[in-house]
Amino acid sequence: MFLFDSVKTFGSYLILMKRVITPPQRWRIFFRQMMHEVYQLGVNSIPIVLLISFFIGAVICIQMKLNIESPWMPKFVVGYATREILLLEFSSSIMCLILAGKVGSNITSEIGTMRVTQQIDALEIMGVNSANFLILPKISALMAIIPILVVFSMAAGVGGAFAIGKFTGIMTAQDLIVGLQYEFNQWYIWCSIIKAIAFAFIITSVASFYGYNVKGGSIEVGKASTNAVVSCSALILFSDMVLTQLLMQ
Repeated sequence: MFLFDSVKTFGSYLILMKRVITPPQRWRIFFRQMMHEVYQLGVNSIPIVLLISFFIGAVICIQMKLNIESPWMPKFVVGYATREILLLEFSSSIMCLILAGKVGSNITSEIGTMRVTQQIDALEIMGVNSANFLILPKISALMAIIPILVVFSMAAGVGGAFAIGKFTGIMTAQDLIVGLQYEFNQWYIWCSIIKAIAFAFIITSVASFYGYNVKGGSIEVGKASTNAVVSCSALILFSDMVLTQLLMQ
């Protein structure tokens, strides 16, 4: 039964995406909506991304210092390990898991409210492709802004590592800089950005799917938001495993 429901849900998702990924009826309106969504979904998420990344960078630095410190290891290993964790996983995967809670629930609640108040039905009556009109700008906006959020997250994480080293004295800035520069591979940044773009599509499309298919009243909108966040998180983790295997070979 669970397998049947999963296949049915996936089929409904594909049908909805077929309606979404079509040329907009009016490009000017589409770009105007997209810019609005860039601000709502991306720019408004910058403070939480910077704050969490700063403290996570500091915590990673502390943990690396406490757990891998050894007379046999050079001091720059702490900076090296901090950089690898931030670039390879945190600034893409973990950050998108956080955004799935913030952005995903927001999208589901917004579209779900429009569904239960019959605003989507009104668009359909007017001959508007409501799926394309409401969902495509959100997908395009988050996929466009997510590389900037990834770079901000990396910078804030490194800043947190420097700050904790400076104020606690657990390591010098010079040792941290050497570790950050040691055998640096630029491809890791691109891997993180590519994964984040894929995760952005998952967050916006899955959250929109749950909101678009809400049936009932306001209570169902809340349940749909919860289901959307859970589904987005699971799909992000699964996609992270697949993309990491593909991109890091």
